[in-house]
Amino acid sequence: MSIERLDKGRRMSEAVIHGNTVYLAGQVAEGPDVESQTKAVLASIDSLLARAGTDKSRILTATIWLSDIANFAGMNSVWDAWVDQENPPARATSEGKLAAPKFLVEIIVVAARG
Repeated sequence: MSIERLDKGRRMSEAVIHGNTVYLAGQVAEGPDVESQTKAVLASIDSLLARAGTDKSRILTATIWLSDIANFAGMNSVWDAWVDQENPPARATSEGKLAAPKFLVEIIVVAARG
């Protein structure tokens, strides 16, 4: 089975497609607050999934990292407006130190296609 990589760099690819499964790298964005960062991250996820031939209705799992769990409600307010209500993925959310202090949220998804 072939492997396709989108936006391949020296260190990582933004997406890896293997068969009918799409694996996205953790997506982060800059912005003044967790809501604006979450909106930008979800837009990036939408774009990558479209390029991989799928969409948010086919997300299997989502892993969400927050730099501060106090931002849980703010992130959820954006997530809840975005997620496909008929096809919500399995999801985990945790607090952790992200790659840079300016990042408040990082989201990783795995989706099906086909």
